[in-house]
Amino acid sequence: MSATVFLFTPPFTQLNTPYPATAYLKGFLNTKNISAVQADLGIDVTLALFSKQGLENLFAHISSQDQPELSENTKRIIALRSEYIRTIDAAIQFLQGKNPTLAPLIVQRNFLPEASRFEQAEDLQWAFGSMGNQDKAKYLATMYLEDLSDLIKECVDPYFGFSRYAERLGRSANSFDELYGILQQDLTYIDRLTIDVLQRDIKAVQPKLVAMSVPFPGNLYAAFRCAQWLKQHHPEIKVAMGGGFPNTELRSLSDQRVFEFFDFITLDDGEAPLENLVHHILGQLPTDQLKRTFTLVNGVVTYVNNSGCKDYPQTETGTPEYSGLPLDKYISAIEVANPMHSLWSDGRWNKLTMAHGCYWGKCTFCDISLDYIALYEPIAAQLLCDRMEQIIAQTGNTGFHFVDEAAPPALMRALALEIIKRKLVVSWWTNIRFEKSFTRDLCMLLKASGCIAVSGGLEVASDRLLALIQKGITVAQVARVNKHFTEAGIMVHAYLMYGFPTQTAQETIDSLDMVRQMFHAGILQSAFWHQFAMTAHSPVGLAPEKFGVKKKTELVGTFANNDIEHVDPTGAEHDSFSYGLKKSLFNYMHGLQFDQPLHKWFDFKTPKPTVAPNYILDALNEGEHTANKPTAKVVWLGELPHVETVIKSKKGSQWEMTALTFYNNKETLTIKVDKEEGLWLARMLPQLSVNNAKMLTLQEVKASYEATGLEDFELFWDNKPVNGLYAFGLLHL
Repeated sequence: MSATVFLFTPPFTQLNTPYPATAYLKGFLNTKNISAVQADLGIDVTLALFSKQGLENLFAHISSQDQPELSENTKRIIALRSEYIRTIDAAIQFLQGKNPTLAPLIVQRNFLPEASRFEQAEDLQWAFGSMGNQDKAKYLATMYLEDLSDLIKECVDPYFGFSRYAERLGRSANSFDELYGILQQDLTYIDRLTIDVLQRDIKAVQPKLVAMSVPFPGNLYAAFRCAQWLKQHHPEIKVAMGGGFPNTELRSLSDQRVFEFFDFITLDDGEAPLENLVHHILGQLPTDQLKRTFTLVNGVVTYVNNSGCKDYPQTETGTPEYSGLPLDKYISAIEVANPMHSLWSDGRWNKLTMAHGCYWGKCTFCDISLDYIALYEPIAAQLLCDRMEQIIAQTGNTGFHFVDEAAPPALMRALALEIIKRKLVVSWWTNIRFEKSFTRDLCMLLKASGCIAVSGGLEVASDRLLALIQKGITVAQVARVNKHFTEAGIMVHAYLMYGFPTQTAQETIDSLDMVRQMFHAGILQSAFWHQFAMTAHSPVGLAPEKFGVKKKTELVGTFANNDIEHVDPTGAEHDSFSYGLKKSLFNYMHGLQFDQPLHKWFDFKTPKPTVAPNYILDALNEGEHTANKPTAKVVWLGELPHVETVIKSKKGSQWEMTALTFYNNKETLTIKVDKEEGLWLARMLPQLSVNNAKMLTLQEVKASYEATGLEDFELFWDNKPVNGLYAFGLLHL
């Protein structure tokens, strides 16, 4: 098991699926014949803690400590310690999908001990209906783990969290002082569990380089603890950090103390920097040849970037490699309140990217000046499908989450067609922009390929502010796109923003009303409100005066520099809207309180909405009728019909017609048309098959129709009965 490189993600990110960075890097190192082993310390530590032995040790530790006055909730959990110890292994196995027959026992509500988290679980009939025992049981088992998490936070480690461990220490930490001070203290109980797992892995792998991916502030503290232990016990091993946190927060790093823990910190795409680091520690490359790497040179923090070393194109980065990760041990939790968030936490998803960077790259709140956004490079659909097939063979999982900033519609179309051609059975979801390219027919194609959900930024549902954001969309356009996805059976999640510079109270209320109308119209199924944060690498952060705001502080820290405090002289008191926005959204997602006046959600005076009551419905009706372009590709996804000639009689006259009977998984449709038109259609459908190398345009289909001597193509094609074929797989793309 020994290897040159040991890749791991520190605790804690997600319980249901591995964060993909190490799999991406291991796949790349495979192409370079550099031996690497990967691990996810988050799931390893979680399973060590939440086990029979783990809980016995935890409760024994709590009993051995002098505790201050405990809350009633914690007293209850401690009193029920034997029940927690008795049930923990069964509950974890159930959440791992290994013991589904436990569900009926869990939902009876007398198997798992219950503490305060279950207070929010009273109306399970409303949330899950009379069926859905598996989901109901997952939810209850998740609340059971959250109760134990509350115990740990109160008695053992106040920083504990399943996905945000010690997050506050990494968020906007301009100075390293606080984190450094805490790192001088004794290891916490959770620290010792983490180090035990790390020590086991280091002994097995014996690496020359340890490379940690730190995607979020919630991984930072554990990363430093791991690096600290490595420096104390294995000074011969070089230690590097990369990932989303340093990419955004540590770009102006200058604090020498960081390098008491890490030898190297790399930025942006990790492939070339990691390859150079390996050659460097093997003595094959001098320090000045490193790529996008911070290190100490003569005691000074130095950023080294060999401009002659180019990054690898996406075609050469290899297929993500998941070997070494305990894929059968991840835990599927479930969250009732938000269906998209449930996708995040329920089930194991293979992570892939359709394109590096963002094809739009204009949103003014986004870090578009950084390479991970600015450098756009799509991957060919054929190569994407090759990688999907390889990952399915590796993992046995057919679910994919494409983690793009915004997946390009043209590439989504090409990928969907390729998936259908190869007859892959997959389910997938991704992030998008709500742009007009997502027509009804494209959405139906995406659904046919296995797309189950999309998430996109509606941001502030105000055309003025969307223009200021440079989102390139309007509220009406978003509504129509959402309708297309919804009617195709694809769930839509909207990222919502409040507090954008110059946003007024009136615009906040109007934005809420737009969101209310979308939920009421049934074209939006999930959403989440985020408060605007000014970042150093966004257009707003780079030129705040253009957006009517002022920096409260300049970034002068020596550690993490990204979030900027700012003053918005013309905007509303944005913080005050937070609770009301989120409470109203919770109700709308569950189909409730659409008629409640908006001011009732807030405990302060708010303006009345100025949005027309039927604004969204009117926008949907306006966009109903659009003619297909002659250059649109025509595709037939369905099965070929049964064709027969039938005799039709009327008022003593008889004539022949063609009857075509179509079948899909749910329905049967028979259409009857003039004999020659029907025979032509029967001949044409195989030519429109997705399996053909060349797709025909609508213009070419029309030419074929007219070449047989038939007339009035538009009258035949754009009306009944041909219109009935759209539900069976006739698409214009």
